[in-house]
Amino acid sequence: MKRLFSLLLIVCTACTISYKFNGASIDYNTTKTITINDFPIRAALVYPPLATTFNETLKDAYIRQTRLSLVESGGDLVLEGEITGYTLTPQAVTEDAYASQTRLTVTVKVRYTDTKKPTNDLDRSFSAYRDFSSDQMLTDVQDDLITEITEELAELIFNATVGNW
Repeated sequence: MKRLFSLLLIVCTACTISYKFNGASIDYNTTKTITINDFPIRAALVYPPLATTFNETLKDAYIRQTRLSLVESGGDLVLEGEITGYTLTPQAVTEDAYASQTRLTVTVKVRYTDTKKPTNDLDRSFSAYRDFSSDQMLTDVQDDLITEITEELAELIFNATVGNW
């Protein structure tokens, strides 16, 4: 019995398993800060609250899911870019040639710089969309759609930059 206990003790202390539930693959020994610049709207169609909602959602994603400190400039990681698209397109056309669904799409151009590992740098566009019934006015559903879209965009950007996928 004593041998079995000793063997289990050795096996349990010799093996360690490390899980990262947020998916972040950051070396916190070298990477401690992040700078997230505000993303201005450069789209043809502009909905002013979009910029604030997106910027705050993106910052919140990194603050909640990492141990990085958010700094105004000079971060070990830097995110910058612009909102390049805010479009409405008809979907599901009915037999009388009217759209029964409309799609709201937001596109964001992101430049990610990792000052510690330049091979991780990224320059890419991300898009997310939500469909809504054409019976609804955009002004009635726009804020809820923007919240959902910006959360999805923030998660896509997070996973592409510091996620370990």
